Amino acid sequence: MAEFVSGASVGPACFLELPEGFRSRFTVDALPSCESTSTLLQERAERGAPSGSVVVAENQTAGKGSRGRSWTMRPGSSLAFSVLWHFQRELNQLAGLSLAVGAAVARALNAFGAQGVSLKWPNDILGNDAKLGGILIDLQETPTYSFAVIGVGINLHVPDAIEFSDLALPPTALDALLSPLPDARDVFAALLVELAKTLDVFSVHGFAPLRDEWQKLNAWQGRAVRLLNGGRLEKEGVCVGADDDGALLIQTPGGVERCVSGDLSLRAA
Repeated sequence: MAEFVSGASVGPACFLELPEGFRSRFTVDALPSCESTSTLLQERAERGAPSGSVVVAENQTAGKGSRGRSWTMRPGSSLAFSVLWHFQRELNQLAGLSLAVGAAVARALNAFGAQGVSLKWPNDILGNDAKLGGILIDLQETPTYSFAVIGVGINLHVPDAIEFSDLALPPTALDALLSPLPDARDVFAALLVELAKTLDVFSVHGFAPLRDEWQKLNAWQGRAVRLLNGGRLEKEGVCVGADDDGALLIQTPGGVERCVSGDLSLRAA
């Protein structure tokens, strides 16, 4: 069970085993239940919450997925949290952030020995080509800084623990990729540490120095794909990865084309 507290608590991440130097970087609000960790943290961000603020919940009743989709979880089935991060960069310099976050998540899970973790552009976390989790990022700009609310959801237990509104990929969970399943607190702590490391790099250099790591995790690398927009076919070809700004690169008969939005899917051979 992803049990963090018996009730809500706000303060340093003292209930997590974080390495020295990381404990003071996060302030964690652990809740039994909320509508959406990202929605709640977005409201706090707009009221001036500090960078490193985190909301984690054992249950979400109105979780947010990408492109307006819903993510409904049952208590104990998933690890769902959101992190607020401030950047001294303009919004147009935050391209590729979801890919950078994906690399951090995969790195943390691989450290536990998870097998078959990969990433699907731009925000899906896969396990053996099934959906293990997802990333949702909301960006906003103030007169003095930009900020991101970074939502991460990881399935801990195989369905029927998760209900998806979109079944484009079959669901999987962490307990299908490694055994025994680590304590959720340990997974959460590892994810926060890897996120901090990655966001420190991204804050200064953007996605470019993280690109090679993401390329190695790209589930669709070298595979025939189609890119959909609003359910309509926009491009198809072979996925050749992402560029330094995080845009998807597809090899088409007309050459390599750069794509910055859309829904990526495998094309039948």
